[in-house]
Amino acid sequence: MSPRGRGSRRGDTPLRGYGRTSWARAVLDIADRPADTRRVNKARSYFRERTVHDFRVHPGVVSALVQGSQLDPFETALRFRTVEPDTVVSLLRAQDATDDLLAVARGEQPATLGAMVLPTEAADLTVECSCPDDEPHCIHVLAVAYELAARIDDSPGVALAMMGADVPTLLTRMRGEPTADESTTRRDDAPPRRPTDDPFAVGVLPPLPTPPDFDVLAELDTDGLARALRASGVAALDVAEVTDELAEVLARVRERG
Repeated sequence: MSPRGRGSRRGDTPLRGYGRTSWARAVLDIADRPADTRRVNKARSYFRERTVHDFRVHPGVVSALVQGSQLDPFETALRFRTVEPDTVVSLLRAQDATDDLLAVARGEQPATLGAMVLPTEAADLTVECSCPDDEPHCIHVLAVAYELAARIDDSPGVALAMMGADVPTLLTRMRGEPTADESTTRRDDAPPRRPTDDPFAVGVLPPLPTPPDFDVLAELDTDGLARALRASGVAALDVAEVTDELAEVLARVRERG
């Protein structure tokens, strides 16, 4: 369906690759339609020759300009059915997989989080292009899909941002109270909530997991975290603030552990 990894060189220019990682391949499974070999080969040429410009990722939409055979580039968009961040956080808690967020910050692509967030069927994606081709998955759409896969290969945070559940948003939700969805996905061994004398209290929450006996942030690849946050749309000046928030969350976990 797509080249996996870096290929040979054409002259001094390395052959670009895409779809090397599991998250990128999951997106390609619904975005790539390889039935027309000529169309696919042309789209791969556009991708490798870097004719995809102004590439942008927003919740639910990936847009770009693709320079084709005409003077003006074509406007292309891939629209994805997004997920609810609160639901993702609830499921991560229910499956004891909250560490998946740290894994993404390290540049990893955890399977549990991927299964919750990534698109799984053709109905999760619609495409648009200003070119005259009547085929929905035209050359330009495919070229943008390959560019998207390459970006996800390099930074999994791109996929989260695309699906409306970027790392900063999930961390913010993680700091809040458990949502209504979580009450239905809570593990059976979690203690039930009970009312208290405090009129503003929400009840007794399930116990937090036992914190590790080492400094998690000391083991964290801060460069990887910064790259993930930048890829998901966080301004450079906000990266340090997000790191501080993560440190605060970990400190609160230790205090309650």
